[in-house]
Amino acid sequence: MSETFTLAACAEMLWRDRPMEFRVKRLTELGFQVGLWNWPDHDLAMLEKSGATFSIMNGYLRGRLADDEGAAELLKTAKETAAVGKRLGVARLNLHGTSLGEGGLPVTPYETVTGAMWLKARDTLNRIADLAEAEAVTFTLENLNLPLDHPGVPFARAEDTLALVSSVDRPGLRLNLDLYHAQIGEGNLIELCRASLPWIGEIQVADVPGRLEPGTGEINYRGIARALKDMGYRGPVGMEAFASGDSEAALEAFRNAFTI
Repeated sequence: MSETFTLAACAEMLWRDRPMEFRVKRLTELGFQVGLWNWPDHDLAMLEKSGATFSIMNGYLRGRLADDEGAAELLKTAKETAAVGKRLGVARLNLHGTSLGEGGLPVTPYETVTGAMWLKARDTLNRIADLAEAEAVTFTLENLNLPLDHPGVPFARAEDTLALVSSVDRPGLRLNLDLYHAQIGEGNLIELCRASLPWIGEIQVADVPGRLEPGTGEINYRGIARALKDMGYRGPVGMEAFASGDSEAALEAFRNAFTI
């Protein structure tokens, strides 16, 4: 057996009592690429010198997809973030339907999403793809879940992010397909992966319930890994999960699930 996929892990969620410098270094020593959230929270000079390979980080600081004011703020902060991403060599810059605040709740929640909002979101993502082309970077749009972690986020379901990214259909905009969120909101994960395959930039994983490492809950990640291999996926898989106990044991469980 070998590592079919490029494996990464979110440094924000592991060794939570240790400084970020330790987390980034240890993930690199263990052979994982590194995921981050918001770059202003970190010492960029330290990250730049760390020798880590950064798989993904949040690709904006503020903004929304579906209205003029929010789109302008999203594009402004995405351009600023693209410069940081290039400095650190981050492979993918991640977006959501609206910026998230404390506890992952939307800064601007929505009860309904109108047809006009869909059209505006698609226009905004085309402008993001223009920015990606100009800056030679890649943005991803991530699905979230509404029932538990992110109520009120527009375009949160995987079917929504897939509809938007596939309709834009440009190389600078891909899916960050989060299977933890999809399991809570939609299920049918293998068929979701198959439908999304042409547009996937990264797959992120955690088990349900609890958002812990693979093997702690109801998702058969070993089966998903086999299905991904069979359908020809060879891209990055990132663990965006808390550790149920020891962080290195959690990473080993993740590696074992996705070593096919």
